[in-house]
Amino acid sequence: MTVSDPDWPDSPLDAVDAAFTALTTGPAPMTLDLDTLEPDTGLPPGVMTLPALRNWLLSHPRAYTARDAVWRDLIRRARLDGSSWVIAAVAMAMPALRRHAGQLHAGWSGDAIDLDAEILTGFLTALRDRVDLAKPAPYASLCMAAWRAGHELLRRTGTAVPVEDVEHVTGPRTPHVPYGHPDLLVRRAARLGLLEDTDLDPYIDLRLGHRAIEPIAARMGITVDALRKRMNGIDERLADALAKGLLTGVVSPQAREYLQNQSVLRTRTRLGRATTLPRRMTHPAVAAA
Repeated sequence: MTVSDPDWPDSPLDAVDAAFTALTTGPAPMTLDLDTLEPDTGLPPGVMTLPALRNWLLSHPRAYTARDAVWRDLIRRARLDGSSWVIAAVAMAMPALRRHAGQLHAGWSGDAIDLDAEILTGFLTALRDRVDLAKPAPYASLCMAAWRAGHELLRRTGTAVPVEDVEHVTGPRTPHVPYGHPDLLVRRAARLGLLEDTDLDPYIDLRLGHRAIEPIAARMGITVDALRKRMNGIDERLADALAKGLLTGVVSPQAREYLQNQSVLRTRTRLGRATTLPRRMTHPAVAAA
C-alpha cells in the first residue's frame, strides 16, 4: 500500500498506523536494542520490535524510568535520522493520540479528519523542536502538545468544552522579553563580542525559534551537553549586559575592546590554544560603562 493507493487511509492517524505496519512487518522490522539505552531502566534486555515495545510500555504504566529512556531515544532518532523514525514515534504514541482524539471529537462539529490532523501537527511540532530531552517525562510533553493543538482548534471554532487547567504546566516558564525585536538585541550582542558569530544562528534558533537542540549540535559537530553549556553561558552574558545597559545604550570604546578580547579568548580556548590577552580593561570598568 502506498500514499497514492486508493485504499490509503484518509485519516492522518490511520495513515500513520498503516505506514507503521509496513515498517514493522516483513523480514526486517524496525527494532530497538534496549541494551544501548540508559542503564537501570527496568526494560527487558536485548532487541525488541517496536510494536512489542509499545505493548510492553502499555502493560507497565508505572515504568516511568523505562518510558523516559525509550522516548528520549525515539525523539533523538526522529530528529536526527529522518522520516521512518518520525512515523515510528507517532505510532508508538498512537494509543494516547487516539484517546485524545476521542475525547476532543465529543466537542467537535467539523470533519474528524481536520481535528486528527491538528492533533498530529501538534505532536510533530513538539517532536521536532519543542520537547527538551534534558527534562523529565518527554512522552507526557509530546502528548500534551497534541492535546493542546486539538483543543486550540476547538477553541478557534467556538466549540471547545472548557477544561480546567488545560494550559497549566508545572515548572518555570521563560519570561517574556520586554523588547519588540529580541533578535536585534542578540545580533547587537554578537557585534559587541558577547557571543561568537558561529553561535549566533544556533542561539537564535534555540532561544528564539525554540528549535530542537540535537540536530543543531550535530550540524555544529559538538555534543548536546557542550552546546547546552555554551548557550547557558551566552544567556548569562546577555543578562549581565542587559542589566548594565550594554545592549540598549552607548558602549564605550574601552568596554567594546574588553568584550571583543573576551570573545577572542573564548574562541582560542575552544580551539585548544588559549593564550593570555592583554588586560586593557577590567570587568568593573565594564560595569561602570
